[in-house]
Amino acid sequence: MPELITTPNFDAADDFYEALIDAHQGLPSAESHAFNARLVLLLANHIGSLTVLRQALTAARADLAPV
Repeated sequence: MPELITTPNFDAADDFYEALIDAHQGLPSAESHAFNARLVLLLANHIGSLTVLRQALTAARADLAPV
């Protein structure tokens, strides 16, 4: 069964973060949210495994306010 990798696992993390922030420059809030949604869907498609995606959803929700 595939497992979500939660330890640092990619090159140039700071460069990616900078590119992500740059991609949001000049976008109104609604478009910034839409950009994030599209990015999440593109990356989810790339991952492809529902098991891993569910693990990611759980990990992302951890420590946030309960529903």
